Amino acid sequence: MSSSLAAALLAVAISCHCHVARGWGGLGVNYGTVADDLPTAARSVELLRAAGAGAVKIYDANADILRALAGTGMPVSVMVPNDAIPSLAAASPATAADEWVARNLAPHLPAARVVCLLVGNEVLSDRAIAGTTWPSLVPAMANLRRALCARGLGRVKVGTTLAMDALAASYPPSAGAFRDDIAGPVVRPLLDFLNATGSYYFVDAYPYFAWAANHRSISLDYALFQGAPSTRYVDPGTGLTYTNLFDQMLDAVVAAMARLGYGNVKLAVSETGWPTAGDIDELGANVHNAATYNRNLAARMAKNPGTPARPGAKMPVFLFSLYNENRKPGPGTERHWGLYYPNATWVYEVDLAGQRPAASYPPLPPASASDQEGTPVWCVLAAAGGGKAMNETAVAAAVEYACQQGSGTCAAIEAGGECNQPDTLAAHASYAFNAYWQQFRKAGHGSCKFISSLD
Repeated sequence: MSSSLAAALLAVAISCHCHVARGWGGLGVNYGTVADDLPTAARSVELLRAAGAGAVKIYDANADILRALAGTGMPVSVMVPNDAIPSLAAASPATAADEWVARNLAPHLPAARVVCLLVGNEVLSDRAIAGTTWPSLVPAMANLRRALCARGLGRVKVGTTLAMDALAASYPPSAGAFRDDIAGPVVRPLLDFLNATGSYYFVDAYPYFAWAANHRSISLDYALFQGAPSTRYVDPGTGLTYTNLFDQMLDAVVAAMARLGYGNVKLAVSETGWPTAGDIDELGANVHNAATYNRNLAARMAKNPGTPARPGAKMPVFLFSLYNENRKPGPGTERHWGLYYPNATWVYEVDLAGQRPAASYPPLPPASASDQEGTPVWCVLAAAGGGKAMNETAVAAAVEYACQQGSGTCAAIEAGGECNQPDTLAAHASYAFNAYWQQFRKAGHGSCKFISSLD
């Protein structure tokens, strides 16, 4: 860390009095708006309360939402968009930071109880902005902190959210370490800032993704907070015993911070949850698992258990998300994390305060065994049935389309290719459709439906 940056961080730390936030109550909720026909902000606040939410996090400084939260006392965390970070990092006088606070936050305070300002969303996961935004992250946070203090808003904590991919190692938890490309130049100054200002390291921690990628070695019950004693894990480095995957992930972050000399920085979970649906190959994404995860998490966090490495530590935790957001890109799970449908009805009932007895909930739809076990899935040509012949013209056109997409999609079925035989339209169609689907489905536009009818 440069001496100038260190001096700037020290100035930020002593520039205003640090207030201790009151307790946040139940789990917080991420309130995203990438969807059609969502309820109004006022109605959304009612739904947050109905779910027992203790706080809310929004992905911008949405004025309608902040006005709807005015007078409710509900803690709200506001986010600065990633593309604003370089301008906010400009050297003193920090005009851009002052203007951002004046325009986006000051008009809503103190009526809305803004407790955190999060500068960027998973910035260190986007390598395309490594040269421009990564070096600007902490300076932008420092400038915004100064702007807040200048307006008497020093109680608002400044942080940023980071995904688990900020770690190069996370297993066992005691081996947690940040990636070499960010540890020194970005994370160490970040931790210094958070430590000096009493703020939180906000992490997006999703046991769902860790389990889905390793479902043959990680018990689903362990990921859902209902593991038997036989599924417990003992970290060989510390001897600590883990009863769930969530704690393992958080303690890997704790170990990574300690490795850089900041083992006491507070931890918050900016996103977690479980999807209720997804693409056919996205394992375990169903209502049964989502309700089980979130209900168990709420009951657990109501007791402030901390983690094995930090027993009893209190930390804010935000579920993702308030609504199913149908306009989000990516695989099917991206659009199925909500507690509510856009028509304001429950996807499944949950008490985020963690006080409702499990037996009082209505029965959940069962999860199918195949959904949990991970059978490989392929996109192939459907067989014609009912005496109908395959429409060869339509199939050939669909094959031509699929082969024109992506990189080398159909190279293997060209003349002389390793998958050219059998040289039939049906065989080539199945190969082309699957090759296209496998390339594009993770980007959210790899449909397995190419032909509306086979006859």
